[in-house]
Amino acid sequence: MFNRLDTIVARFKELETELTNPDVLNNYNLLKELSKERSDLEPIVNKYQEYLTNEDNIKETKSMLNDPELKAIAEEEYDNLNKKKEEILKELEFLLVPKDENDGKNVIMEIRGAAGGDEANIFAGDLFRMYSYYAEKNNWKIEIINELPGSSGGYSQIEYMIKGSNVYSKLKYESGSHRVQRVPTTETQGRVHTSTATVLVMPEVETVNIDIKETDLKIDVYHSSGAGGQSVNTSNSAVRITHIPTGIVVTCQTERSQLKNKEKAMRFLKIKIHDDLIHKQESEIGAERKTKIGTGDRSEKIRTYNYPQNRVTDHRINFSLMELDRVMEGNLDPIIEALINEDMRLKLAGEDSFE
Repeated sequence: MFNRLDTIVARFKELETELTNPDVLNNYNLLKELSKERSDLEPIVNKYQEYLTNEDNIKETKSMLNDPELKAIAEEEYDNLNKKKEEILKELEFLLVPKDENDGKNVIMEIRGAAGGDEANIFAGDLFRMYSYYAEKNNWKIEIINELPGSSGGYSQIEYMIKGSNVYSKLKYESGSHRVQRVPTTETQGRVHTSTATVLVMPEVETVNIDIKETDLKIDVYHSSGAGGQSVNTSNSAVRITHIPTGIVVTCQTERSQLKNKEKAMRFLKIKIHDDLIHKQESEIGAERKTKIGTGDRSEKIRTYNYPQNRVTDHRINFSLMELDRVMEGNLDPIIEALINEDMRLKLAGEDSFE
């Protein structure tokens, strides 16, 4: 950490020199870029200077401990300075963690029943309820975009937006394959089955500059159904859009008007294409983390929900909690906080993945 801090201080001094250069002062874009970099580094440099000053004070106070007349005062001051040192170190660690520009954004989530037939769809419904309860605890709002109920309950697919404060910062760790181990209601011999559902979390992008040609789209309209369309299923208001080049399909049926459903579906399509492009770029440069902390692998098993043992295990960080019943009621914070802490540790160490 201190090597990184020394490097940051050196860069900060370089920037201060560069910002007095006439060539830089006469180049608006470069001046803006370097000023922002300096502004971003300044809180770290100031906090590090506070740490170094505190270290000098500790050394000075320590030398006073051998003085009988000053010992009592020095001991108290020495303890206070060491407590302050720990506080400053924690603040420095936090400041050194790279910021994710998407953390403050709303998200679009997609949950699909995967391996396991009807039981997988039922589990997808359980996951949707779990995230709904978690959203409620955080005072977030859910807006369903599209849903395809399973024949025996749950959902074969459900897509929705969660709006609120710093939603992505909490839910960005949820993308991936979720596995459930339990006895299905349809099982007559009491055998434990394993099923999976996939979760995809995408940050909402306000302005996505993606050029989509009309000729690349296949647009279908049909009767709305389900929670969003029960009152409008007498008209073809639901819209399904297929982006032919990528094969990405989006559906919207929550609005009464076909036009509004199309507008919402187009916005959703752009977000999904943007997310797909980002993942392809990350894969090409090899920067995507093996465990997909922060972005989420769409196929790798990230978590197991074991009902017989009332246990939930996040495999990326080998974290287990014997409170599955509470987790399914939306008490996700212990898992999410463990993921955040490990993510911060890795970023602070400059690592990209868990081993």
